[in-house]
Amino acid sequence: MTIAPFPELMIRDVHVEDRPRERLIRQGAQSLSNQELIAILLRTGTKQESVLTLANRVLNYFEKLHELKHATIEEIMSIKGIGEAKAVQLLAAVELGRRLSQKQVDDRFTIRSPQDAATFLMPEMSSLQQEHFVVLFLNVKNQVMHKQTIFIGSLNSSIVHPREIFREAVKRSAASIICSHNHPSGNATPSPEDIEVTKRLQEAGYIIGIELIDHVIIGDHQYISLKEKGYM
Repeated sequence: MTIAPFPELMIRDVHVEDRPRERLIRQGAQSLSNQELIAILLRTGTKQESVLTLANRVLNYFEKLHELKHATIEEIMSIKGIGEAKAVQLLAAVELGRRLSQKQVDDRFTIRSPQDAATFLMPEMSSLQQEHFVVLFLNVKNQVMHKQTIFIGSLNSSIVHPREIFREAVKRSAASIICSHNHPSGNATPSPEDIEVTKRLQEAGYIIGIELIDHVIIGDHQYISLKEKGYM
């Protein structure tokens, strides 16, 4: 005997108090799952499926939620049931979240520890799909005056030249700098090349009088401080 599949549960079949919008109003946004938050952004499903099912398909398409940061409108529209309007809503929400996250750490941020540096850098760098070498330029109070991406690509001592970094440091009257780069693999373990570049920059800093405080490697929501590990 063949058992017919259950008909798909539509949002109208969910008790009103358990629907995402009503739960957000009663319990706050933090109580909702990723699926429910996306469902609120999408607003409606299709004739064939609920908005919750559609939201779940979005999550299945992007294996990790943070991959939405790099999604194009064409990618999102390739998901069955999502047209241009829904894709635009998702992209606008993602961009707003990115800006809010960066704004929180940008306002007069003071670096007192490797953890502080990681907190400042991780929201933007942990999900990058290429290696980015970033430098933080600090004043005498260890406040971040400026952040600059020096280059994009695999770390190589011939590419990361001290003159490019310290020219900018002198220009901005920085008292010290912190270097950072990400490992797209997610594993923050330093390579021999990472250590070599760090020592080279540290020696240049001694000569110029602008200290390299640390080199922080960002992985998938993890970090390693080369200073803490004794490499500098």
